[in-house]
Amino acid sequence: EAALHRDTTARIVDVLAEGRPVRSGTWNAREVDSMRDAQLITAKPVLYVCNVDESGIRGNEYVEAVRSYAKAEDSGLIVICAALEAEIADLDPDDQADFLTEAGLDEPGLSVLAREAYRLLGLETFFTVGPKEIRAWTVRKGTRAPQAAGVIHTDFEKGFIRVEIYRIEDLLGHGSEVALRAAGKIRVEGRDYVFEDGDVAHFRFNV
Repeated sequence: EAALHRDTTARIVDVLAEGRPVRSGTWNAREVDSMRDAQLITAKPVLYVCNVDESGIRGNEYVEAVRSYAKAEDSGLIVICAALEAEIADLDPDDQADFLTEAGLDEPGLSVLAREAYRLLGLETFFTVGPKEIRAWTVRKGTRAPQAAGVIHTDFEKGFIRVEIYRIEDLLGHGSEVALRAAGKIRVEGRDYVFEDGDVAHFRFNV
């Protein structure tokens, strides 16, 4: 382990000596674990957000310059028009779709920003549904069912038995869990189930 730390540190020094951020290097899983305790600022993921006017929403020479820089260091990039986003935020939800179509956009920039940030950080969202609300919970990609349950409450993880799973888009399409059951859209998973972005979970546990 000490040899791993030594060799990883030597490689970090080489990358920094070249004037490059640590994230631009090629690192295996053991090296990433080795450098984690160092909390290196330039090892952290970066997302560049280019704010443009309406004419540059599909990109321009400045965006392409930033894109090249971001690609060289393996960072993310999105393009938004803050002026348009302000107008979208002031509209009623029913009017937003028409406005986006007229602006040549598929969705608000805020949605793109949130999704790209989650991707960059290796995060995803699952949901729980109650009689009054739907709640969103954030977990890391690759999280198994008991650990996902523990995000809600530690007792859920300790006493995990199984989880009923369906997709949020299926709930929105069918309208209710009763309809989902009738359509065979709800399945039961055990401890080894790996959560996916957009899952809706109903945990069964005993403590």
